[in-house]
Amino acid sequence: MTVTSSPHALLLRTAGGCDLNPERLLGVFVEQRRRLLTDLRSFGPEQWSAPTRCPQWSVQDMVRHLCDVTRAIAAGPGDRTFDLTAGFDPRTTPSRWLAASAGESPAASLDRLAAVTDEAFAVARDRLARDERFDVVLPYGAMDWTVLVLHVLWDSWLHERDIFAALDVDRPVDVEATSYATAYGLFIAAAVAQMVGDRARQRLELGGDGGGIFELDTHHSVHSVHSVALTATWLASAGPPAAEVTDALAGRGPADVLDVMPAEARTALTRLATVFTMPVDETAA
Repeated sequence: MTVTSSPHALLLRTAGGCDLNPERLLGVFVEQRRRLLTDLRSFGPEQWSAPTRCPQWSVQDMVRHLCDVTRAIAAGPGDRTFDLTAGFDPRTTPSRWLAASAGESPAASLDRLAAVTDEAFAVARDRLARDERFDVVLPYGAMDWTVLVLHVLWDSWLHERDIFAALDVDRPVDVEATSYATAYGLFIAAAVAQMVGDRARQRLELGGDGGGIFELDTHHSVHSVHSVALTATWLASAGPPAAEVTDALAGRGPADVLDVMPAEARTALTRLATVFTMPVDETAA
């Protein structure tokens, strides 16, 4: 499955349906993962043991993590892999998952990532062919399983950058994957903000590859019905680079790239970065 032109628009909502063109999303993910696997096959022992932007993880640890997360795509209705109320903690749970593959060789990790990827994408293709719809639980609530695919693509895009930025390797930008990752990075950042009572209502113009117009709104109801909505329109735009903003939202890059936002919105949307970077024995404000 090959995607040859950029997506035009996307709508994500925690309450109500989303419009994300799952066939196109899967095609973008297939190409992103194919390129990553190709590059990883050229790595030697020094690169496999090199550190990444995640201080406790080597490149091989990162690949083992991608195996664990990619497997979630094949999960069934009601899956709670990423459910905070079921014990998922983004700071600690992924490291616990790694215990199952401790001692694995780099070659075995790479073969496993290729196999898990093929299996997960085959399941997703079959579901799309049958127009199958069901919810799984993500950190901010129940969502259609196709949003889980977007979540895993964002995770894969971010960790790919964690690997190659730490190795100081300049790679061509995957424009379409960056488009999706930027949209989802803003969406999940707003969802985390909403969970702690912040409102992130903001219109952003982001430049560079994957940039465009991103409009966020967080609704708070007197009946305790809260929701987050993001509309992304991908087009040539001025503003800070989309990839750098997405990095900063996840605590991977300098936060000053977010200075284009008003202080209130910036505070709200950096809650996610705080979660990722805070010590494990502390509780988020």
